[in-house]
Order: sequence, then C-alpha cells, then structure tokens
Amino acid sequence: MNKINLTCILVALLFTLGNITPSAAQFRKKTKKLTTKQQLVVERQKIDSLTSLLEEYRKREAELQKVSDKQEEQKEQYTPRTLLTIDYTPAKADSLAELLHITQVSDAMENFFDDYICEPVTLSTDSQYDSLYSARLKALVSPIHFPYNELVRSYIKRYTDSSGLMSRVLALAQYYFPMIEDELLKAGLPVELRAMAIIESALQATAYSRAGAAGLWQFMPSTAKSYGLEVNSMIDERYDPVKSTKAACKYMKSLYNMYDDWSLAIAAYNCGPGNVNKALRRTGGNPQSFWDVYWHLPRETRSYVPAFIAATYAYAYHEAHGITYGEPPMPIAVDTIQVNRLLHLGQIAATMDISNETLKMLNPQYKMDIIPAINKSYTLVLPMNRVTDYISQQDSIFAKDSTFLKEYLNPENVTKKIQATSTYYRVKSGDTLGAIARRHGVTTKQIMQWNNLKNANRLSVGQRLRIEKR
Repeated sequence: MNKINLTCILVALLFTLGNITPSAAQFRKKTKKLTTKQQLVVERQKIDSLTSLLEEYRKREAELQKVSDKQEEQKEQYTPRTLLTIDYTPAKADSLAELLHITQVSDAMENFFDDYICEPVTLSTDSQYDSLYSARLKALVSPIHFPYNELVRSYIKRYTDSSGLMSRVLALAQYYFPMIEDELLKAGLPVELRAMAIIESALQATAYSRAGAAGLWQFMPSTAKSYGLEVNSMIDERYDPVKSTKAACKYMKSLYNMYDDWSLAIAAYNCGPGNVNKALRRTGGNPQSFWDVYWHLPRETRSYVPAFIAATYAYAYHEAHGITYGEPPMPIAVDTIQVNRLLHLGQIAATMDISNETLKMLNPQYKMDIIPAINKSYTLVLPMNRVTDYISQQDSIFAKDSTFLKEYLNPENVTKKIQATSTYYRVKSGDTLGAIARRHGVTTKQIMQWNNLKNANRLSVGQRLRIEKR
C-alpha cells in the first residue's frame, strides 16, 4: 500500500463520479431509454461499484492516517485529505443520493409489477373475459376483498381504455405511491388503499371539486381541520401530499374500526358514516358488506367501491392491457428543509437553478407561493439534488425578501391573512362570473383560480363557488 496505489484509487473514483453522477435532467433523460430490466441492473451495478470504491478509499485513507500519526517525519508523503477534497463535493453527494432514490423507486415498482405481468390477450366472448378478470383479481391477495361482477368489469374497461388516464396515473405514482405506501404501512393499513387516491383525485395533488373537496384525498375543509390540517387564506394542507395522506390514514382507520369491513369503510369514506349507517338500518337482517347494502347507498357511492376494485386491478395489470407510462412532471427524488421565517418561492427560483413551476408542484399547499413561517416552522420540499445548494445559498435567498415580500414583511399583515376565511356563493340563473367577481370585490381570474375553472363562460345554476375573503 503506497501513495501510487492510493492515487490510482482516487483517479478511478473521480472517473466513476464523473461518469455516473449526471445532473438530474441528464439522468431523467437517460432513464427514458431504460426499457428493460437488464438495463436497470447495469445502473444498479454502477452504484454498487461506486459504493465499494468509496469504502475502499476511505479504508485506505484511515490506514494511511494511522501511519502518519506514528511516523510524523513521513507526513509529506501522505496527503489523503487533500486528495479527498479534490472533487468529492456535497453537490456530488446530492447527485448520488438522487440516483440511488430513483433506482430504488424503479426497483420497487418493477418488483411489484413482476408478479402481475401478462401478455395482452384478445378473447372472443364476455364470459372468457369474466373468467380472466376474476382470476386476476383473486391473485391480488389482500385483507381487502376484491369480488368480481358486471359492475366491476365496466370500471375495469373504463380504467384500461385508451383515454390515457392510467398512463398519467402510473407516471404520477412514481412520485406519490412510495410516500402513500409508507404512511399506510406506518398506520397498519393495507397498502391496496393507495388506489383510493386514484379514484379521488387521479393523483392530482391540486384537484378541487365543485363541492369544495380538495387534494389527493379530497377532504372537505371541516373534515381536514378535524384531523389537524391547516386551511386558511395562505396555506391549505389538504394539498400537502404527506400531511393529507397522514390524515386520510387516520380517517380510514377510524372507519374500519367502526365497521370491521373494508368495503363498508371505503364506502363511508365517500359518502360519510351517516349514510352508511342509514343503509345498514334500512337493509335489515345482518348486512356484512357493501354489497349487502348496495341499493340503499347514494348513487355515487354505489360506484365507488367497484371503481376502487377496478383501479387496483388496472394499476397491477396495466401491462396486460398495453398501458405504458413515462416520467412524472415533478422530480421523483426529493428532500425537505424546515423553514422558520417568511419566504416566497420566487426567492428560491431567482437564486437557484430550479424553476418556480417545479417549486409550486412540490409545495402545492402554499396558496400564494409564500411560506408563512412567522410563529412556527413549515416544510419546504426541494429536489434532492438541490438541497445542498439551498443550504449554501440560504443567505442570498433570504436577502431577496424585500423584493418578493414587500407587503408581507410586517408580521401583523401575515397574521391577518392567515386568519382570513373563505366564503361561498351559489350560482343563480343569469349570473356571470364577471358580475359575481364585481359583487365580491375580486377578479374573474381569481375566482377561476380558487375554483379550478377552465372556462369563465361555463357556469351551472346551483354551482358553489369559493371566494377568498379580503
């Protein structure tokens, strides 16, 4: 073991770092070409090689340091710490962590789908498809029962058609499902409940319904607040994927404890336990499941459990229907930073190499792009390969507050905005969006944004519009 050997190891290490730690954009572009398991194995082997090389180098460094301590006169011959700092930077470490996380997500999904890969088949009769779908559902062993019938079949066809819905869901699942599954497992719930987020929001974190439900799990404001989610004019944690998932887990656990049956608990999530209890009383006898009270439930809820079963099927067996998917619009590998002072997302975008659109996708709970960290800290989600940059440039980021936060620098102004609440307006015959906006002292664009409206001219009598108080 000598200086020449150590240098050779270092050169190999730096060459490896330069070749397998691309930028996030380069890596995502490269992963689009990974279409086979063999190619993914190659990527994992590169990571394993790098890890081994790092361990070997650090081991050699420690040995040389011991020699240096004992033989001070030979200190000039051994400079491992100088060598180590040549190119092994925190940014490189972030890139390695990002690469590892993306590979882990790919592996996890691949390992799950391996059990359900089937070649697309064309059968001649409905009865043959019935037998096929029924057998595939039976293979999905779970605490949740997945019965098959004509209604379930109709929803399977809907989720596996050529509309592209499941392709979009599968792309987003790479980002959302690892987190959702973690929270379900922590709560002791079946991971198959992840499919509820598909039928609630199609995995759109900013989904908003006409009834006022919002987020991945479509919480109403009152329900959200009862589970500790913050909902006000500055922040709506129904849109926070992690916090809303934790709340959904608590709610589902309560519902299951109430009914001791997953089909009834899932139905109650849709229509509320009051409606399920009414259906149970009207049925008489001793109803055991959703199917026993089917005709006494609200019409929407009758479709909810079959849709859940079909979404579970479509997720597992998408390859059997020729469904493919690409990357999600947001980075897959992310990490969090705790922010304890007022911060506009624009301050980060103006300082770092990250777009404002990406920041908003990763932090959808901040309604005005402002983290209102006045009296407590809030979470900021960043791409994993930008965390070190944020820490090193934090002073520069916060120095831009006078540009982005002019009207919010006074804490009293922020407190007033946080305490503001929403009001709701029911559309009447003859109403126009412009007239409604003028009546409430807001703009048409704001109403469209608050209610996720795409067309200002399409209003329905009785439609409920949310108006932010000012």
